[in-house]
Amino acid sequence: MIERTFVKENVKRLLIDEYFKKELSRAGYSHCDIRKTPIGTKIIIYAEKPGFVIGRRGKRVKELTETLEKTYKVNKPQIEVKPIEDPNLDPEVVAQKIASSLERGMHFRRVAHAAVRRVMNAGAKGVVVIISGKLTGERARTEKFMAGYMKHCGDPSETLVRTAFKIAKLKLGVIGVTVKIMPPDIVLPDEVIIKDEEIIEVSE
Repeated sequence: MIERTFVKENVKRLLIDEYFKKELSRAGYSHCDIRKTPIGTKIIIYAEKPGFVIGRRGKRVKELTETLEKTYKVNKPQIEVKPIEDPNLDPEVVAQKIASSLERGMHFRRVAHAAVRRVMNAGAKGVVVIISGKLTGERARTEKFMAGYMKHCGDPSETLVRTAFKIAKLKLGVIGVTVKIMPPDIVLPDEVIIKDEEIIEVSE
């Protein structure tokens, strides 16, 4: 019974996250934090443009609250909106910007290189942008753009590397955009820090 409840709650969280990704893409939606409180359910939405989430006179927040309560059966949802500290270090925002640029007809190489530069200038340790699909012709292929240092396997690649995936709908077909970012504040397990020892002279 406990396992079923646990799975059900996690499925609900996933569906809510997917709903926010679809409805708040223009707001630069990153992720949400759902917490149960004694008076209801507190949902913190992190977005690049909080104003788009709130809407004029809070109209958009009211619509989101009603949908969460009626469609997703969330108990007394209370939405709080917070801005992202640095959008260029958030893979969800970066991937969405790349997908939007591709849909506007910009060349994939130019878009990818510009995104890599922005991420590295924001202080990231490393970034990988993967664009796959029918990029220039009928034959699909994958292009990878990298800078800095990146963990591709092992536990650090799953716990320390932030990953996001978005799609761009073009006339030739669907283009997949994957962004991986290593934040500047992480400490890798194999990272060695050498400290300068202070030499103390003892007088006889």
